[in-house]
Amino acid sequence: MKHSASVGLVAPQSVNFADAITLKSGASLPGFSLAFETYGELNAAKSNAVLVCHALSGSHHVAGFYDPEHKRETRGWWDNLVGPGKPLDTRRFFVVGVNNLGGCHGSTGPVSPNPATGRPYGADFPLLTVEDWVAAQARLSDFLGIDTWAAVIGGSLGGMQALEWTLTYPERVRHGIVIASTPRLSAQNIAFNEVARQAILSDPEFHGGNYYEQGSDGQGVIPRNGLRLARMVGHITYLSDDQMAEKFGRRTKNHKRGFNYEVEFEIESYLRYQGDKFAEIFDANTYLLTTRALDYFDPALDYDGDLQQAFRRAKADFFVASFTTDWRFAPEKSREIVYALLHNGLNVSYAEIDCPAGHDSFLLDDPHYHTALDAYLQGIKL
Repeated sequence: MKHSASVGLVAPQSVNFADAITLKSGASLPGFSLAFETYGELNAAKSNAVLVCHALSGSHHVAGFYDPEHKRETRGWWDNLVGPGKPLDTRRFFVVGVNNLGGCHGSTGPVSPNPATGRPYGADFPLLTVEDWVAAQARLSDFLGIDTWAAVIGGSLGGMQALEWTLTYPERVRHGIVIASTPRLSAQNIAFNEVARQAILSDPEFHGGNYYEQGSDGQGVIPRNGLRLARMVGHITYLSDDQMAEKFGRRTKNHKRGFNYEVEFEIESYLRYQGDKFAEIFDANTYLLTTRALDYFDPALDYDGDLQQAFRRAKADFFVASFTTDWRFAPEKSREIVYALLHNGLNVSYAEIDCPAGHDSFLLDDPHYHTALDAYLQGIKL
């Protein structure tokens, strides 16, 4: 691997779109804004642009730092992948990260003011689909003057968006890079999402989704317990059993039984920490609509479940990667994508990475994963 460095200090940007957008549900938004960041420079031919689509809890802050001391907590969520000398080499590519419509990190979402009332949308914000996110991202592409993306890339839910880009806008994507993803959720995955949503919906502080102006001071409340539980449930599915055993095992904090329901095992402490942290930075309504968009994603729905027929629209070349210990979006789901693409005569590279970290592997520094992705990206002609 080449010498790599950070893109350094970065700053978010925002663009407002005045024209209404009609959503798959039939609802519409009168206008919206998207938060985004860019790294590297767009070349004269505008042929080197790469769009990064984020997963459930991600955002537009893909790489670099917000703090001048480069503190870890302000690092972009894919900083190990984006930057000079990294697989998404910003000396070669112009990389764009965007916060999805409905998000809670600067794009229009449930916490944003509803123009009709002047108050936060809350429960009135319409449900979204992966297709809606891609349609909004296409407007950002137009704003940036990018007719065709050299690649659209994402992991997990981001991989679904990358896949949808190649189907909705086949002429605007030359390479689709789909990592640790799936063409549709299994019943088990939908079940996990439902448990997480019920944790939020049953929180007394949820107030039917209109919690932003609740509380005695009118400053709003947070359905913190629901968000904590939702994140804890989700986090269990992101890790593999082997990784949990290695990191935590059955180790206890005090090396003895306390005979109570307080934190005793290290894994309990870890999950509570992750839940508490998440509840402070993420919006409950955004979590609800994002998990429902995950449930709804199914490119084959209008083709009687036939994925091969659904993928006839695609024209891009593809890189698909999965991880052996990812039981949430198991390798066989990626192989379904690969088979359907190959059936349509498309160029597909597939890597099944032996990594112990489970679903979260796509975020980590696994050398085999990064080497395979780097090799594919370096083969993209600009």
